[in-house]
Amino acid sequence: MPRVSAEHLERRRQQILDAAQLCFARRGFHETSMQDVFTQSGLSAGAVYRYFKSKNDLISALAAQTTVGLRAAMSEAIRADPLPTPAELITILAERMVALSGPEGPIRLAPQAWALALTDPEASEYVKQAILAMRDRWYEYAERMCDAGWLPADTDIHAVATALISLMPGFMLQHLIVGDLEPETLARGVRTLLPFGDHTPVTT
Repeated sequence: MPRVSAEHLERRRQQILDAAQLCFARRGFHETSMQDVFTQSGLSAGAVYRYFKSKNDLISALAAQTTVGLRAAMSEAIRADPLPTPAELITILAERMVALSGPEGPIRLAPQAWALALTDPEASEYVKQAILAMRDRWYEYAERMCDAGWLPADTDIHAVATALISLMPGFMLQHLIVGDLEPETLARGVRTLLPFGDHTPVTT
């Protein structure tokens, strides 16, 4: 019997995750059954369980990859020259979130994964690692702002990073649930609160 390639296995795994994402986005984690995932993926129960032993396994894997695109977009932005201002960076991330927040978009899974992480240890670890990976990008951005002279050299990088990352979940929830917040509105608020970054160095 020919060996199954690693590429084939990864494609099959992603097929299952894509099906689970659609199901969870449409009905939520709790209302979705594994049978729903089998049906959506077009695979047998045995084929799905080969990769994921439970619904929580699927949820945890999806939670881990939900922010991958956001991290990539942020990494590209904060390493650009010139460095984007906070308002410009927030706009990039918020627009990306909006693009991924349609009826079947992966961003809709994030709040559901956060809620699950409060009670499920395995999901909690996946979500924690995703948050920390995103926070690392904000650390890097804060360091670059210091290098650019936008922040004092002795700035508490940890405090800045944790404050800035907190803006994005708030935007996500308002956009998904209230529905009246757009990226430009958020950017105007950030521009008002954080007027530095106009390429004028901060005096210390």
